[in-house]
Amino acid sequence: MNITVSKENYLKAIAEAESEGEAVIPATLSRWLQVSPPAVTAGVRRLKRDGLIRTEKEGTITLTKAGRAIADRLLLRHHLIERMLTEIFGMGWHQVHDEAERLEHAVSADFEKKLLAVLGAEKPCPHGNRIASDTPADRRMRGWMPLHEVASAGEFVVVSVFERDRKLLEFLETLGLRPGTCLRWNGRNYDETVDLTVGGKRIPLGGPAARRIWVASAPRRSGASGPSSHRLPKQRQSGQDQERQKS
Repeated sequence: MNITVSKENYLKAIAEAESEGEAVIPATLSRWLQVSPPAVTAGVRRLKRDGLIRTEKEGTITLTKAGRAIADRLLLRHHLIERMLTEIFGMGWHQVHDEAERLEHAVSADFEKKLLAVLGAEKPCPHGNRIASDTPADRRMRGWMPLHEVASAGEFVVVSVFERDRKLLEFLETLGLRPGTCLRWNGRNYDETVDLTVGGKRIPLGGPAARRIWVASAPRRSGASGPSSHRLPKQRQSGQDQERQKS
């Protein structure tokens, strides 16, 4: 069986959509991969022929054991590349997803082993996301919640951000909102924007962006009046951050 880049993209998209809590149907893949419905129909037909997916009567698409193995391999390599680019090469956290999308298909099994030996598999990616399937239900079990669901004023820490939207990531970077950032939720406005304090500055954040950010209650240090730094892996500073500190 020939596993093409296109097939890998479809299988990984199914796994990622499931992790976001979506029921995967052809329209999901069309939106997720930004391809036409006829292209999805042809792609699904090939994947089903190769025994990589199952399709239910209601149209839901799920991965077979073989399809899941391929998707998991791509997710692991994507994760490792993102971490390599940030932790070793110092790229910005908001820049690495697109690079990893291109490079993940070229990683050999030997290079994957080298990356695992250097980076390990325990830490989340620069966006706070785990390698394995991590559904909204899983996140809620850990006490996380989407920022737009916060209902009372308090101190929180950003733990995860949806990474497939480059414009969103760049926007959040300009606000200083990234995994590990401590913030204060002040309230919700009539237009569904949320009022936050980040780095001592009051900022409004629209509902669509708040829905893509997961937060947890900020832990407090003994005797401290404010939130402590959340124990996420420390990311290497980008060149831009280093320049800001020098200035």
